[in-house]
Amino acid sequence: MDHLHFIAQAQSTGSGWQVLIMYVLLITGMCFLLVFPQRKRQKEQQKMLDGLKSGDKVVTTSGIIGTIANVKNSKFILKIADDTKIEIFRSYIQAKLDKSEKTE
Repeated sequence: MDHLHFIAQAQSTGSGWQVLIMYVLLITGMCFLLVFPQRKRQKEQQKMLDGLKSGDKVVTTSGIIGTIANVKNSKFILKIADDTKIEIFRSYIQAKLDKSEKTE
């Protein structure tokens, strides 16, 4: 009887380690699937923002398309029409457009 009790106790301890290892693997997998790709996108976005200069055509997060007229520390002045300019924070620039893209 004592022998069976020892085997049951060893199995329950072993399954505890298996559950712990499974959780560690699950958390590691979540990091690879969710956290790391998001961090990569943030780095690419920051690199794009750092490379913007006057004359670049951009689209904002609200869908406004304009040309950068002036670059300030944390803001851009966008020309969105012939006599219309707006001031916008860098973080609201979504993407840089190619000069060949039509925006009609």
